[in-house]
Amino acid sequence: MATAEAFGRQFGLRLDRSEVAGALGDSVTVLPLVVALGALTDASLGLVLLGFAVFQVVWGVHYGLPMSVEPMKALAGLAIAGTLGYGELVAAGLLAGGVLLVAGATGLVGRVARAVGRPVVRGVQFAVALLLLVAGLDLAAGAPLVAGAGVAVAGLAALVNRRAPAPAVLLAGTLAALWTVGMPAVAVPALAPLPEPTLSRDALTGLAGQLAMTVGNAAVATALLVDDLYDREVSPDGLARSMGVTNLLAVPLGGVPMCHGSGGLAGKHAFGARTAGANLVLAGLYAGAALVAGLWSGFPMAVLGVLLVLVAVHLGRVALASVSTPVEGVLVVGTGVVALVATVGVAFLLAAGGHAVADRLREHVAAEG
Repeated sequence: MATAEAFGRQFGLRLDRSEVAGALGDSVTVLPLVVALGALTDASLGLVLLGFAVFQVVWGVHYGLPMSVEPMKALAGLAIAGTLGYGELVAAGLLAGGVLLVAGATGLVGRVARAVGRPVVRGVQFAVALLLLVAGLDLAAGAPLVAGAGVAVAGLAALVNRRAPAPAVLLAGTLAALWTVGMPAVAVPALAPLPEPTLSRDALTGLAGQLAMTVGNAAVATALLVDDLYDREVSPDGLARSMGVTNLLAVPLGGVPMCHGSGGLAGKHAFGARTAGANLVLAGLYAGAALVAGLWSGFPMAVLGVLLVLVAVHLGRVALASVSTPVEGVLVVGTGVVALVATVGVAFLLAAGGHAVADRLREHVAAEG
């Protein structure tokens, strides 16, 4: 115990109930997306979980904060929806790592964030929410009675705590999987050959939308949140560099594209995390889950559909919460609709163009006034 306390003091860590509770705040959206990626794509769930475990520790200790490590939601959402194959996800993740590393090293992150604009970032986020919603409803429709049971669990959990539905449904699905397949033998996930990265138009357009979200949500917004919540200074460029390193190291070893989401950081803080102790708790959870990853092969697809709907609703509410004018509302919702009928990349480009035109019009009106 004395050794653990000395280690904690050296790295500014606590391992108490608040840190354990705070760890749950980052897992509310991470675990549903990770389980969906393992169930619906060729990604190895065990390796994906190990990747999150490793980088929770690395960046928690590096920053001395309960820094969030989450899936890149645009790319994850596209892969879950079937728009991106696994090879395309790998290619987009590697490119994202390279771009973020260069952008962070050259100080471009702030300039890109100003050029893109927050409404565009929220529009891409809303687009991902709609894609996950459609994918979730499709899965739920395959077994309506099972999905109905998932909805009932979510409803009962919501009566206890508004943050509880997704974890409750995840737990219910896990128990159902345990009943179906039994407890698998504990096994360390084996490294597999990296699939050939597939560079396609879908991969590139998905990457464009993801980079907009990452710069706005996981670099600039996270840096501001660190200052607001923890009174610490972390630069957006530094966060971009760490995300670049993460993806260049994790993706070739079977991980999925990851970022420092501001939502996960806020969730950890809301649940009580104040140090990187929460990251160590999460790392232990992810590593333990990786050892029995075969358990989730029996996860009911209809329950997974309900889980994706809950994640979609959460992301959609976050995207719409920052809308302050009717023009921004049209831009955010329009981006989502275009993404459904075309691609996230096309939606991003149209939204960025619309935002630039709206800015010019406002400047023109202000100058004439």
